[in-house]
This record gives sequence, structure tokens and C-alpha cells, in this order.
Amino acid sequence: MATNLVHAKSMRSAPTPAEQHLWYHLRAHRFLGLKFKRQKPFGPYIVDFACLERGVVIEVDGGQHGDDVAYDERRDQWLASQGFIVLRFWNHEVLNQTEGVLERIRQVVEDRVFAAAMPSPPTPLPQAGEGSK
Repeated sequence: MATNLVHAKSMRSAPTPAEQHLWYHLRAHRFLGLKFKRQKPFGPYIVDFACLERGVVIEVDGGQHGDDVAYDERRDQWLASQGFIVLRFWNHEVLNQTEGVLERIRQVVEDRVFAAAMPSPPTPLPQAGEGSK
């Protein structure tokens, strides 16, 4: 874990242009008043951006991610098992379609709030005769 933290710190000091561009919009509660963290260690992984209060992870991928799809799938499955939803965007999407990317993020974080606010379905009543002598 200590090496993940060191690696995350070094990644924060050298963001890609796409990460830097998206961070401008997410940082300092600028986006919907939410707090995002960048290059955040989670278990054996480091995620590009995370909003802990909404359980959303955002990954900004370059061409190298097309090379190891299986790794990304394992990583996404592990993050999902921890309660996170993972959004992936290509560098060119972040740089050239920023409004669309931000709209997609907005939709997901708002859906996550709506889903969390939904009451649990009621417990079904017992069938006639169940539980009685």
C-alpha cells in the first residue's frame, strides 16, 4: 500500500493533458458542489478521480488502455465490489467533448443520489397460514 501512495503522489505531479483538463472542472467543489480526489489509491489500484460521497470513479484513458482490456475489467469489477461505479472516457473525449463528458458524469452522480434516496421495497406479508399454528 505504501508504494501505491508514493506512486499516486508522483502521478498527481505529472497529469496527462486530459487529466489536467478534467481536474480543472472537478476540483475545489466546482462540479455540482462535490468533492473529487485525484490519483486516489483504492486497494491494489489507483484511480484517476473519485467522488467518495457518490461512489463514482472516473478514469481517463489513453491508447495504452486498449492493450490490457482484461486488467481494466478486473479493476472495474473489484471497484464495483467495493460499491463504486466506474466511468471511462478517452483522452480525446475529455479534451474535445468536455461538455458531453461532464453531462455524463452529472447524470451518473444524480442517478446515484436518486437510487440511494429510494426506500427499500416493503417486506412481503406472509402467505395465509404461514407462521400460525
